[in-house]
Amino acid sequence: MIMYFLASYLLGNVLTAWWVGKFYKTDLRHHRSGNLGARNAGAVIGKSAFLLTFLGDALKGVLVIFAGRYFGFEEWAVAMGGLLVICGHMFPFWLKGKGGKGIATFVGIGLTFNLLFAFAFIVVFLVALLFIRSATLSMIFGYFAYIGSVIYLNEILDAWPIVVAILFIMYRHRFDFKQSFDEQKWKRS
Repeated sequence: MIMYFLASYLLGNVLTAWWVGKFYKTDLRHHRSGNLGARNAGAVIGKSAFLLTFLGDALKGVLVIFAGRYFGFEEWAVAMGGLLVICGHMFPFWLKGKGGKGIATFVGIGLTFNLLFAFAFIVVFLVALLFIRSATLSMIFGYFAYIGSVIYLNEILDAWPIVVAILFIMYRHRFDFKQSFDEQKWKRS
């Protein structure tokens, strides 16, 4: 199991945006937000870079969950693999802890760990998006719906590592949330 945990973290260190940037001869760390994620790749390079980065990062999450289930690990251990792949993505050792923000990797984990939790996230995110018209702010509601469904279905003992991953992701997005909130206030005034 220790090897699974280590492999999960190391797989997280494979930052798709870094490789996409290399392909396009662009170091995304020196453009716009400097973030090695799909959003920055799309903003700097274009839609194809966004899509490649998003799919590559989401695939990391899918692979970790599938691997944990393949080896028959308990659910909490599979969830821990999910947390560690996100930690590897957000805090890669080879880039001094400056990686992506974890959304795409979370999407891969969310869709494969438990579909009910993912469904709660998606429904609440979409409903919030209708009213707020900000994907960034709607994510907050989606994350709380995911955590709420974990608690409501009494799965906290198995899913707590993913809840911790969500808290990490939300912390990394704190400035994005504030910026989007300020933009919303400006639009309404």
